[in-house]
Amino acid sequence: MKDKPIVKQKSSEKVAMFLEKNNLHKKDFAEMIGVTLSYVYNLIDESIPFSTRSTTLERIAIVMEIEPEDFEEYKIPQEPILVDDSVEFFKSVLKEKGMSVVNFLKAFPRKKRLDVVDMLRGALPIPIDFKELNMIAQILELDQDDVYTMWEKRMKQVLETSGMNIYSNAALVNSMFDCAKKFIDKK
Repeated sequence: MKDKPIVKQKSSEKVAMFLEKNNLHKKDFAEMIGVTLSYVYNLIDESIPFSTRSTTLERIAIVMEIEPEDFEEYKIPQEPILVDDSVEFFKSVLKEKGMSVVNFLKAFPRKKRLDVVDMLRGALPIPIDFKELNMIAQILELDQDDVYTMWEKRMKQVLETSGMNIYSNAALVNSMFDCAKKFIDKK
């Protein structure tokens, strides 16, 4: 018996099949990956060449839950990818709960979806805005204490990146976070 030759599926076909299989409207998909609706139609209809822009391909791959390398047009970018423990934790919770990225994204307001996609692909860190971080945690049904711990760690990163020595200013930093804990508990 002869092995069938492996026929590579065109990238445009992969996207079209994904949208159909997940009953995802092209408009929603366009918003999730940060492009216009007409761009998605043109990609699928092959009116334009499939994107070679790494950012766009990575966003598509995140939403489709595949590797960007699955697209023959993808070239590995030279820019570093941010590996954030909290983002990796969110990804593991998604898998643990059996929640697809599409369903996760649909739980956010439309204007936030692209930021979440960029966070999942390693282009953005977790938000420093506690309400935004808490929104992610609520969707994933995470414990409030875990969310606070992630937020505090992220805030310390921001302070250090901005030039503050958090160790020599430990009393101030601890006081700030004690105040933040009290404020969050009162809500």
